[in-house]
Amino acid sequence: MTSRDEQRVIADRLGIQAEAAEWCTVGKIPTPPADVFQAAGSPRLRPGRMHPLEMVFEVLAAPFKLIFWLAELVTEAREAVLRTLDPGSEKERLRGKKAEAQRHEAFIVEQGLDRVFDGNWQGAAGQFLLHWYTHSTDDQRLVLITQDGIVLAAPPVRAVLSREKHTEVVARLAAEEAGLVDPFNWEFETRMLLLRFRDGSWLRIDTEDTHSDLHKYLLRQPLPEDN
Repeated sequence: MTSRDEQRVIADRLGIQAEAAEWCTVGKIPTPPADVFQAAGSPRLRPGRMHPLEMVFEVLAAPFKLIFWLAELVTEAREAVLRTLDPGSEKERLRGKKAEAQRHEAFIVEQGLDRVFDGNWQGAAGQFLLHWYTHSTDDQRLVLITQDGIVLAAPPVRAVLSREKHTEVVARLAAEEAGLVDPFNWEFETRMLLLRFRDGSWLRIDTEDTHSDLHKYLLRQPLPEDN
């Protein structure tokens, strides 16, 4: 079963008519101030430990990761050959690629997007992040976009096998509460998306690839008007 098939199976089992869905992760949640942490009920801030079966899965997946690594080496070798055959145009391409990467990184730092969230623990995003692992210790969330808003689903505990059978809804956000946005407005390819709340606070989630179902859905939507 492909990841896309799994997502459809989960959505159907949960009775959710999803317009888009993708497995996402958040970065390491920073330690909140003691008073904020206690007021939230001292919630869990880390995912559960890797299950033994997940460790076995990682071992079995190692040969495939090696194949991808070798494919990357082949690509690099091909680029090296192209540089030799046409050094002028290749240097120009690499120069442009490097400049784009630098602009991308500069924008991330400038906007504070190298953080997990906007930094305000009292904001809606900060409060939501505090309880990220309350209903599930899994390190991923299936983020589903519906006509009514956003649904987050996950197995109660960290899982790797038969995930589609154990996934449950762990959070619902109405459309007026929060929405997903691409912080770059499609200027750069990225796995990053922001879950932006009505009060302007946000938290960062990362998809498994740059052409995720969520990215494709957002690309079909009109860009928000500048205020």
